[in-house]
Amino acid sequence: MNKKYLLSLLAMAVASACNADVLTYPDPIGPSQSDFGGTGLMQTPNARIAKEGEFSVNYRDNDQYRFWSTSIALFPWLEGTVRYTDVRTRKYSQNEDFSGDQTYKDKSFDFKVRLWEEGFWLPEFAFGKRDIAGTGLFDGEYVVASKMAGPFDFSLGMGWGYNGNSGNITNPFCRASDKYCTRADSHDAGDISFTDVFRGPAALFGGVEYQTPWTPLRLKLEYDGNDYQDDFAGKIDQRSHFNVGAIYRAAEWADVNLSYERGNTLMFGFTLRTNFNELKPSQRDNPKPAYQPAPATNGVQYTTAANVLTQLKYNAGFDEPEIIQRGDTLYMTGVQYRYRDTREGVDRANRILMNNLPAGVNTLSVTQKTQHMPQVTTETNVASLRKQLEGYPLGHEETLQQRRINPVDTDALGRGYRIRPDRFGYSISPVLSQSLGGPENFYMFQIGVMGSANYWLTDHWLVDGGVFANVYNNYNKFKSTDSPGDTTLPPVRTHIRDYVENDVYVNNLQSNYVRYLGNGFYGQVYGGYLETMYGGAGAEVLYRPLDSNWAVGIDGNYVKQRDWNNMMRFIDYKAPTGHLTGYWTPPVFDDVLFKLSLGQYLAKDKGGTLDISKRFDSGVTVGAWAAVTNVSKDDYGEGGFSKGFYVSVPLDLMTVTPTRSRASISWTPLTRDGGQMLGRKYQLYNMTTDRDVPIGY
Repeated sequence: MNKKYLLSLLAMAVASACNADVLTYPDPIGPSQSDFGGTGLMQTPNARIAKEGEFSVNYRDNDQYRFWSTSIALFPWLEGTVRYTDVRTRKYSQNEDFSGDQTYKDKSFDFKVRLWEEGFWLPEFAFGKRDIAGTGLFDGEYVVASKMAGPFDFSLGMGWGYNGNSGNITNPFCRASDKYCTRADSHDAGDISFTDVFRGPAALFGGVEYQTPWTPLRLKLEYDGNDYQDDFAGKIDQRSHFNVGAIYRAAEWADVNLSYERGNTLMFGFTLRTNFNELKPSQRDNPKPAYQPAPATNGVQYTTAANVLTQLKYNAGFDEPEIIQRGDTLYMTGVQYRYRDTREGVDRANRILMNNLPAGVNTLSVTQKTQHMPQVTTETNVASLRKQLEGYPLGHEETLQQRRINPVDTDALGRGYRIRPDRFGYSISPVLSQSLGGPENFYMFQIGVMGSANYWLTDHWLVDGGVFANVYNNYNKFKSTDSPGDTTLPPVRTHIRDYVENDVYVNNLQSNYVRYLGNGFYGQVYGGYLETMYGGAGAEVLYRPLDSNWAVGIDGNYVKQRDWNNMMRFIDYKAPTGHLTGYWTPPVFDDVLFKLSLGQYLAKDKGGTLDISKRFDSGVTVGAWAAVTNVSKDDYGEGGFSKGFYVSVPLDLMTVTPTRSRASISWTPLTRDGGQMLGRKYQLYNMTTDRDVPIGY
């Protein structure tokens, strides 16, 4: 396809765009996903980023590659993509006894940053990088601009690395320095590489996405800057730099893709999507109690207390509720088990108390507890609340006099009316453990059932245990411990195959003493079988100021490795491990938590783990973590360093009635021994979330 033909196509597109106002076209239905994942055309990216919160799962398939990817718009200006590529023309390794006939799998991570938004004249402009960590099979970076014109969305960019392999222009940075004229062919597995940015050959790429008058259908045309001569899958024949494709929106949550690329290759696939900001609970809930105040009595009456406590538990969502009057204050305490937005529970509790208010009460004090530890007290002025419930005269609205304070020590007030706490609890839940991208098998997993029970010996002393029953797993294919020359680290995690061969075992059996220490400090000491692979003893202290965007904690543990042949015994390996951890939610980012832990890990390596998570409007949390220690890459083994991803979903998005329970799905690319932390079940930061500023506060 020659340049004259290209210019004719572009001229026709511009002419159509100029006359677009004569026709009626639907509004574009948003950016679509490229073959690699992330918004774009087919092989090439554009400058667009999907609507904030959009999460896409993508699959693309051709003769050389299968691409599995997930992409998420973390912010309006930032997109992240995780991708696994199946190289269909290569085996994972020459050692078939180790990896069998598995084809080569490559994992990679991409990002795109919008540098400025589209204006009347200016295009949208973005910088992006592909394959920032891994072997660098598709390593490259680009700058790209996109501009809408009627139903057309034009893109033009310059790429380096994989996107620029054809070298159809001279690298402008090469003119400034010879070091920019060459680029490394590959990187060590696990490397995060920015050393080759803007180096090597460069190429222009571009194209257009056309929204047809038929809303579900969009068409794509692109000019690809790659020549595929040095591709990892082998030299790929390219008869044309032009690719054409179509995308059909089969449903609000699904796209089907078909394209013809390189003049000889058919690519097909699909995209499944949702938006984590727009998910809403669909529930039936009891209405808030109507404001119907009963005549005031002298003190809390036994005849009304039972009804009040019942409403506090089943309408306001407070388990173990207790009420007591001291002076002009009516105190109420309980464990909020129903509402993620704790203000909802406090509002309902206040209405219930106002309907049965003793004479002389001027303040309502509602204290929320978790695991018998007080979290926060909400004090409300009775006169101000009464005005609000009765309704303000038009134009005379007032601000409710209410404040959140450090929890009141209600234990010092004596015993009031209460629903006696149930000290025994139990649960049965499904468990999925998984690991992706291993050399032995791409996907290794275990499905099982966990039965747990706990008993509070006192208000602060908990005994907890769990029994795991295996349903199915394929970890028998995990062979890393069969090749001890691969790493010099003690096998603190890579004996996983040996552990999961036990069909039924005690997962944890421990005792914890937890307590609120006052002034924002919380503490616990614990001992026993703390997780599947380790038992021992430890302690933790957390300082978490009320309604603050930061916290700091420290934990120390001395553990021994459990014997996989007899899970109630231990082997000789033992280690001290612990971390100093800081938590910070910077005001500049919406609902993003940075968690940095520094200390010693199970393999006695020292370093830090950075965990970054984003909470969306629906409550869904997406996070990624990475641990870097003083272990060399040779000692660590494949992967270079520990890393993982997770999604935590509030179950009230799926349940009929409100609940504070959550389900988590974690994704660890490789299981290795460096940077491994103790998997404690009870962690103070997770037990004190009610001290955060309430959602939307």
